Amino acid sequence: MPGPNTNPPTKKGLAYPSAVERLIDEFAALPGIGRRSAERLAFYILKSNEPDALRLAQAIHDVKKNIRHCGLCWNLSDADTCSICADPARDRTTVLVVEQPKDLIALEQTAMYKGLYHVLMGRLSPLDGVAATDLTIPDLLDRCRDPKRNPGNAKVLEVILGLNPTLEGDGTGLYLQKELEGLGVRITRLARGLPSGSQLEYANKAVLADAIVGRQRVRD
Repeated sequence: MPGPNTNPPTKKGLAYPSAVERLIDEFAALPGIGRRSAERLAFYILKSNEPDALRLAQAIHDVKKNIRHCGLCWNLSDADTCSICADPARDRTTVLVVEQPKDLIALEQTAMYKGLYHVLMGRLSPLDGVAATDLTIPDLLDRCRDPKRNPGNAKVLEVILGLNPTLEGDGTGLYLQKELEGLGVRITRLARGLPSGSQLEYANKAVLADAIVGRQRVRD
């Protein structure tokens, strides 16, 4: 009679050890990662030497432990105030509103904008149950009402809407325009139009409409 089984229970038909299967499951839970991609990532970790693999684990640990949202603009930061809000050289009277921190990073890489930001952490989407109270809209309005809520106690003079040109983004922009009216701020939005190298037949109606409205003089 065989002795008791001392191995941990495994899933029916499981080909991998339980630790490997758990790693694959965790990778597969990431957005855009399917089962095959998760397996490739897991085997990459298995083939890596221990210091390299543990550096990845430490990086994940540090992000979850140390990264927070800026208390003023909601940008990602490792301190209570992000480096942009803390920079006295920035134009603190101008606030560019974006949906996510990744949008802020994309704009910063252009090195063309020298004002401040406000990250909404999403956009209005009634179908998905996302309301204004689920975003950081109240914090934006407070910054516009009270200079003490803005870096350097500067009064906000202009709010630039830098939302994505989608149905939800445009709806969020319209909502913000209504809420900002009467607060004494100038409301603008990022210019839109036809990107270089594109073709008219592939542009949607909103892009074409913005291109027509924002047309520029070629010569006098």
